[in-house]
Amino acid sequence: MAAEGLPVQVVCRLLEMTDSGYYAWRSRAPSPRALRQAWLTEQIRAVHTASRGTYGARRVRAELTLGLGLQVGHNQMEMLMARATIKGLPCTRRPRPRHETPTATDLVERVFTRDAPNRLWISDITEHRTSGGF
Repeated sequence: MAAEGLPVQVVCRLLEMTDSGYYAWRSRAPSPRALRQAWLTEQIRAVHTASRGTYGARRVRAELTLGLGLQVGHNQMEMLMARATIKGLPCTRRPRPRHETPTATDLVERVFTRDAPNRLWISDITEHRTSGGF
């Protein structure tokens, strides 16, 4: 507040709080939660830097959980990374290869109606791969 040129008394009056409450808050030591979050943010930054900036929240969390044995929730990870403006690279979608597999010839040319019964027989064979082959 003082850095912006506003007197503390004016701001406290606008926020409906006492001057002594503001000064007590400002001189208070950081809470254990704030200390842990600051430490976790440094760990996150180290893992993110080691990945050359590619890891996002999921991979950083996996690295912290599996690699360092830390328990960090997904939402907490997202929140800490957002506060520290740490972002991973978006995954690039690769084009799926086009396999030019031959298709069966259309012997009935998509005309399935016939003038009499028993003139056209159509079947479908579904193959399922098993450990022994098809």
